[in-house]
Amino acid sequence: MAIDLTALRAHFPSLATGLAFFDGPGGTQTPRPVADAITATLTGPLSNRGTVTPSELNAERAVAEFRAACSDLLNVPAHGVVHGRSATQLTYDFSRHLARTWNAGDEIVLSRLDHDANVRPWVQAAERAGVRVRWIEIDPETTELDLDSYEQALTPRTRLVAVTAASNVLGTKPPVRRIADRAHEAGALVYVDGVHYAAHHLVDVPALGADLFVCSPYKFLGPHCGVLAAAPEFLETLRPDKLLPSPDTVPERFEFGTLPYEVLAGATAAVDFLAELDPGSGVSRRERLSRSLESVHQHELSLRARLEEGLGALGDTVTVHSKAPDRTPTLLMTLEGRDAREAQTHLAARGVVAPAGSFYACEPFTALKLEDPALRAGLAPYNTADEVDRFLDGLASLL
Repeated sequence: MAIDLTALRAHFPSLATGLAFFDGPGGTQTPRPVADAITATLTGPLSNRGTVTPSELNAERAVAEFRAACSDLLNVPAHGVVHGRSATQLTYDFSRHLARTWNAGDEIVLSRLDHDANVRPWVQAAERAGVRVRWIEIDPETTELDLDSYEQALTPRTRLVAVTAASNVLGTKPPVRRIADRAHEAGALVYVDGVHYAAHHLVDVPALGADLFVCSPYKFLGPHCGVLAAAPEFLETLRPDKLLPSPDTVPERFEFGTLPYEVLAGATAAVDFLAELDPGSGVSRRERLSRSLESVHQHELSLRARLEEGLGALGDTVTVHSKAPDRTPTLLMTLEGRDAREAQTHLAARGVVAPAGSFYACEPFTALKLEDPALRAGLAPYNTADEVDRFLDGLASLL
């Protein structure tokens, strides 16, 4: 299993600039087939959804194909796929939906490892509902979740556990299924932020034990939007506020206003593009995705090893804070005697895009006493060994 990097990179107009992109955790570059799908849908013909005219049928097709593609990507039924403007928006929406089922004295459990998008919506909903927030702490030595603290946080009053499948700054992948099983034993729901995880692994929502799972196609070569996946039977139990004439079916009852059909088409094209990176003999799209994303995983592991070896050769001038044995190809680092934004600017002048900041990861930065800003290098399927070397050479020339 192997990706043809030359063929892959030829699909990305942005790579022709010569820039080396290490900002994938914040959003990947977009291949031409995704842009073509957006353009073709917009220029249609296109109308609001319906069953009479070609333009109405094109809108219906864009929605149906989007749900089918996300169904294959996440292993959930197509009518368990909810579109949103972003993962943050979806989490805010569902925090309000779920908070309606909470009572004063109930509790929720959040993770210190999470992006603020899977923290603040729940904290704010809990405050309004009079619900207590408990925490899963981070072990500073391993940058993994402290599962003993989870056991202490989980009680018969727990109604929800919200946890990331992979940290967007440290790359740490906590044992989501183990966390979910314990939550379910306590009678709690499990909300999983899979935004960073879905960029690097084939997702199986039922296997993770997630009751609700959210991700963002623009993290895996698609357009800017969010996707929430859940069992349709569970979604049927939630009653959001909605306009009187708008559909009451699942998942439409959670999608407010006219859907962006062109964005849905772009997300579908991104899933199809991923499925063809190294499809092997797979017949179904799910099978092709499985093989292709395993090849992506192996490619990114190889580049991560090269990057880590090069950073190690720089000695004590670089401190890498990503330590967990099981993690994505994302490294967070601080530099001895240098501000990370200086490094960002220095690298940018050499055609290397690597951002500095805290990346909305307020809880990890606070828990681990990390300085803001820090430098983050995240790998994507289109990165090459030569680009890794350019990153290392650029960093070495600063230190």
